[in-house]
Amino acid sequence: MLKKSSLVLWGAALFIAWNGLLLLFLWSRPPSPASPGEGDRLTAEVIRLAQDAESELEKQKELLRQIHRYSGLWGQRRRHGVRITPKPPSPPSPAPPRLTDPAGAVLPVLVMACDRSTVRRCLDKLLRYRPSAQRFPVIVSQDCGHAETARVIASYGDAVTHIRQPDLGDIPVPAEHRKFQGYYKIARHYRWALGQVFRTFRYRAAIVVEDDLEVAPDFFEYFQATFPLLLADRSLWCVSAWNDNGKEQMVDVGQAELLYRTDFFPGLGWLLLAELWDELEPKWPRAFWDDWMRQPEQRRDRSCIRPEVSRTMTFGRKGVSHGQFFDQYLKFIKLNDRFVPFTQLDLSYLKKEEYERSFLPKVYAAPEVRVEELQGNRRRDLGAVRLQYSGRDSFKAFAKALGLMDDLKSGVPRAGYRGIVSFVYRGRRVYLAPPSDWTGYDPSWS
Repeated sequence: MLKKSSLVLWGAALFIAWNGLLLLFLWSRPPSPASPGEGDRLTAEVIRLAQDAESELEKQKELLRQIHRYSGLWGQRRRHGVRITPKPPSPPSPAPPRLTDPAGAVLPVLVMACDRSTVRRCLDKLLRYRPSAQRFPVIVSQDCGHAETARVIASYGDAVTHIRQPDLGDIPVPAEHRKFQGYYKIARHYRWALGQVFRTFRYRAAIVVEDDLEVAPDFFEYFQATFPLLLADRSLWCVSAWNDNGKEQMVDVGQAELLYRTDFFPGLGWLLLAELWDELEPKWPRAFWDDWMRQPEQRRDRSCIRPEVSRTMTFGRKGVSHGQFFDQYLKFIKLNDRFVPFTQLDLSYLKKEEYERSFLPKVYAAPEVRVEELQGNRRRDLGAVRLQYSGRDSFKAFAKALGLMDDLKSGVPRAGYRGIVSFVYRGRRVYLAPPSDWTGYDPSWS
C-alpha cells in the first residue's frame, strides 16, 4: 500500500508530466504562413487550442483533488480499520448543446456590438422576451474595444456571454477605400464572431442581430417555428425578421402571421445554419459582407423567409453608413406588437413547391392596374391588384412613386420573390411584378 505522501507526490508528478507534454504539443505545432485571409482563422484556432488546454488542465486538477480525497479516506481506513468505498468520479461535463430535435433545438442569439452603449436597449428586449435561457443563450461579440459599451455588457453578468474580437488594428485597404475602413472592420468582426459560434462553441445554428436592433415580443417564437423549415427545405438559406418595405402604411398589421419567401437577403435579425457558414467562411469577403451575400455566386438561387410585419426595428442612426436610408425608410419600419403563436401554425405553405403553386397564380390572377390609378385610389372594387414593370427603369420609377425602396442588388429587388414585391398601398394589396414569363434576374440591374 502506498503511503499518503507517496501517493500525493505521484499525483503531482503525473499532473506536471501531462501538462508538460501538452505544452510541448502546442509549441511543436508547425507554423503555417498566414495569408491576408488567414489571420482571423489563425486567431480562432489559437483560441480553440487555448480552450482545449484549459479543459485538460481542469481535468488534471480534478484528478489531483480525487487523489487527495482518496488518500484521506485510505488514511481513515488504516487508523480505524473501516472499509470505505470511494465515490466514483463524476461524469465529464456535457459538450455544448447540439441539435437532436428541431422542436427543442438550441438557437443562440449572436449580438454584434461595437461602440454603442445603447446596446442595453437591444439586450433588455432580448432578455425580456426570450422564453428560455437554455434554448436561447445570448452571446455578445464586441469589436472596437469601447470601454463604456463593455461596461454595459458586463452589467448583465451571467445572463449573457461576452466575447471580444481581439484584433482591433486598422486593416490595409486600397487608397480609394480608406473612407470604407469601417466596412472592412465589420466584415472582419463578423467572420471572427461567426467562427466563435460555429467553431468554438459548436452550435448547429445561430440568430444574428446587431446592437441597434429592438426585437418584437414573438421574435423567438418566429425563429423557433421557422427553424425546421430551414432544415428541411434546401432551397432556403436563411430566415430573416426584417421586411425592407415594412413601413406601417405598407404592411397589413392585421395579418401579422403572414410570411413570405424572398430572393433578397434582408439581414437585420437572421438565422443561419452551421452548414452555410462552412460554405461561406473560406471565401468570406474583406468588406461589404451583406451586399456580397446578395451576389448570385453566394445566393445560388436560394431564398430566405421574411415576415409581412418586421420582428426587428433599428434605432441606430449612427454607424458606418452615416444614416443612409435611416431617415427615409428605416426609422418608419413597423415593429410587430402582437404575439403570433407561430409554432402552432402550419407553415408548410412556405416550402418552395407549395409556395409557387399558391403564390404565383394569386399574383398573376390579380387585375392589372396603372400606377396613376393606384395613386388616384381608383378601382377600389378590384381588391388586390398587380402593377407590371418591364425593365429596370420602370421598376425604379414605380417603386419611387409608391414609396418602396427602389434599389436593386444583383438585379434582385428588396423583399422580392421571382421579381415580385408584395406590399400594401392605401389599404389594399399590391403586387409589383414582372411579366408572367419572367426568366430570371439580370445582375446588371444594380
